[in-house]
Amino acid sequence: MHSKQLLDTVGNTPLVRLQKINPFPQIEIYVKLEFFNPSGSIKDRIVKHIIEDAEAKGLLKPGGTIVENTSGNTGAAVAMMAAIKGYKAILTMPDKVSKEKQDALKVFGAEIVVTPTAAPPDSPDHYVNTAKQIAKEIPNSFRINQYDNLKNPEAHYLSTGPEIWKQTNGKVTHFVASGSTGGTVSGVGKYLKEKNPAVQIVMPDPIGSIYYDYFKTGRIEADRVCAYQVEGVGEDHLALAMDFSLIDEMYQFTDEDAFTMARRLAHEEGIFAGGTGGANVWGALKLAKNLEEPAVIVTVIPDNGVKYLSKFYNDEWLKQNNYSLNI
Repeated sequence: MHSKQLLDTVGNTPLVRLQKINPFPQIEIYVKLEFFNPSGSIKDRIVKHIIEDAEAKGLLKPGGTIVENTSGNTGAAVAMMAAIKGYKAILTMPDKVSKEKQDALKVFGAEIVVTPTAAPPDSPDHYVNTAKQIAKEIPNSFRINQYDNLKNPEAHYLSTGPEIWKQTNGKVTHFVASGSTGGTVSGVGKYLKEKNPAVQIVMPDPIGSIYYDYFKTGRIEADRVCAYQVEGVGEDHLALAMDFSLIDEMYQFTDEDAFTMARRLAHEEGIFAGGTGGANVWGALKLAKNLEEPAVIVTVIPDNGVKYLSKFYNDEWLKQNNYSLNI
């Protein structure tokens, strides 16, 4: 009989090859299915790593409260682990987060605080600043601080990166991952480049995010507004967990690019992906189109499309938001 606890199932997710959606016979494209993690997303990896480190250092004590700002997936991981470990969870999020994600956090017993998506980074109503204030006011609280906590990319350096290297038998040539905190692209990128400096790291970024322009010019537009609908990707401020020195190229994508590809993945590959997964595969295919030599491209599907049934998988929602998808 297996005596595995739920948290022991975090990581070691499947890596599968795209069969139909890739038109380039000399290019292999693989996707890592992170929705196999117990709370349904890649964020289980970082939250488990950060909580265990905080417990070991005495930063998170029995009966404590975990506070975090989230676009939903980190919040689900926090809420699940708080339920397992007996902590209280308070989670802040922008109001563009899908109802499915919000409801999932409540199911685990977490308290959620919804803030305006349009709030600028220096506003007290911004979801990050709201979380900081809550953590200040509550005794015996601990904030995951996913954007600036270097334990975030470390989790991927220690787990996701080695898994990809092993699963491809060291043959991976390119890694594609969009970023919000930057933990995945930075942690995996660091590991793969240490194993083989020739591995290229490519990051898709939504139009409206500051990352693309910062990567290309080193500057940030002061009045930039993150007016895109894809969740959990791109950002309106620089995250310390993001290491731009590891990134070789960035592509800009639209909501339509991400949503169309996510729906194509379901129709053509049977992979039910969230919008970020759609963006990542879109980026992998854009990369493949520009490659002349054989290559092994790996990307990630961070979460499951079931979290977006009320949004881009809903035809009525698409019409209301003036999206016209090619599928």
